[in-house]
Amino acid sequence: MSDPRHTLGLYGHDEAETTFRQALASGKLHHAWLICGPAGIGKATLAFRLARLLLNAENPDSAPARRIAASTHGDLLEISRAVDEKKGRLRGEITAADVRPVQTFLHHTATEGGWRVVIVDGAEYLNRFAANALLKILEEPPPRCVLLLTTSAPGALLPTIRSRCRMLTLSALSDADMRAALPGISVDVLARAHGSPGRALFLSHDRDGAIAAFVAEILGGQVRASATMALSERIAKEAEGFALLCDLLGEGLADRARSAARRGELAKADLAARQCSELDTLRRQTEGFNLDKAQAIRQAAELASGS
Repeated sequence: MSDPRHTLGLYGHDEAETTFRQALASGKLHHAWLICGPAGIGKATLAFRLARLLLNAENPDSAPARRIAASTHGDLLEISRAVDEKKGRLRGEITAADVRPVQTFLHHTATEGGWRVVIVDGAEYLNRFAANALLKILEEPPPRCVLLLTTSAPGALLPTIRSRCRMLTLSALSDADMRAALPGISVDVLARAHGSPGRALFLSHDRDGAIAAFVAEILGGQVRASATMALSERIAKEAEGFALLCDLLGEGLADRARSAARRGELAKADLAARQCSELDTLRRQTEGFNLDKAQAIRQAAELASGS
C-alpha cells in the first residue's frame, strides 16, 4: 500500500474514526489507543489520519499536513521496525534504542502549541526491553500527548500495555470498500484478499498468475522436477516472489487441513498442518539467514506436494 503519511482516503473504518473523534470532542481523550486488525487493512493509515486530526493537518494543502507528509512535523514521532542495511530489509523487532527517543520527545514542549503524537506501527514487534520502555511511558504520560499503537497481533503485547490503551478494533473491508479502495485490481485478486487492501496489492505481484498456477500444481501433486527448477529460479528473482509463494502455499495447506478435519480424515489433517508448520519454519529461516530462495522454493514444493 502507499505510504500512510500520504494516504488521505480511508475506507471501511468510519466507526473507529468516529469513536476517536467523539472522545476528542468530549475533552476526555484517552492518552493511548491500540489500533488492532488483520495485516494490510489500513491500521497505519488510520493512525496517521488521527494524527492529522490532532495536529490541525486535515487540510492536505496546509503547512502542518505538508510537514507530516515530509516527516518534518515537530509534534509527530513515528516508531517502527528499522531497515537492516546489511540485509536490505526490515529488522525482526523494534528495540529499546528505537523507543528511547519517545521519552525525550514527549517531555519537550509542543512546537506548535497543541498535541504531541507518537505512532508505534507494528507494536507486536517490540522486543522485551522496548516493550518495558514503552510501558513506563504509558504508566506516566505527560499531558497533551497521545500514543497510537497499531498491531496485527494484540495477544503478542504485554497485558500491561494492552490494559493501558483504549482499543480500536478494525475489521476486514467489505467488497464495496475493497473495490473503492483499489479500482484497478482484478476481481480474482480482490476475492483472494480477504478484505485486506494490503494483501490485494501483495497478491497483484503475481501479474501473470504463474506463481498461483505453480502453487496449484504443487498442492495437486502434479509438479514436474524440470518445471520446478525453472520456476524456482524465476520466482526467486522477483521482489515479492518467494514471500508470495509461501503465502499462497501456506494458505492452501491450511485449507487442506481444515477440509480434511471437517471430513473426519484426521491423519490427512495432521499431515497438512505439519506441512504448514514446516513451510513456516523454512520461510523464517530462509528470510532470517538470507538463504538461497530458489533452493528454498524447491524444498517448499517437495514438502507440500505429498498428500
